[in-house]
Amino acid sequence: MPKTDAYEAEVLSAFEKGLLKSVATKAELSKFKAAARATAIKDRRVNIRLSSGDLQDIQVKALEEGLPYQTLIASVLHKYVSGRLAERQITAKPSAAMLKTSHRRASKADI
Repeated sequence: MPKTDAYEAEVLSAFEKGLLKSVATKAELSKFKAAARATAIKDRRVNIRLSSGDLQDIQVKALEEGLPYQTLIASVLHKYVSGRLAERQITAKPSAAMLKTSHRRASKADI
């Protein structure tokens, strides 16, 4: 689990003491609940083939985020199709050194 900073610890403490109050209206809460229900419905199964390196990288990222790798994959796909995940625009030509390091897979020593 990631370390919390002083502000996060203060907010967590206030939450645990019951000092925080919601500012959301009933209409907003209803809208958020409906969106959460619609997002959580997983009624189709998909099988895909990935390179072992890509799968390993996904599993490492999921571990860093503290969630199952399949959930991470589903989240990334959902963000992409809903327009909240976009490709980066490359403005300059990458150098030879950048190309060498960008294609290297993370090793256990990097983690």
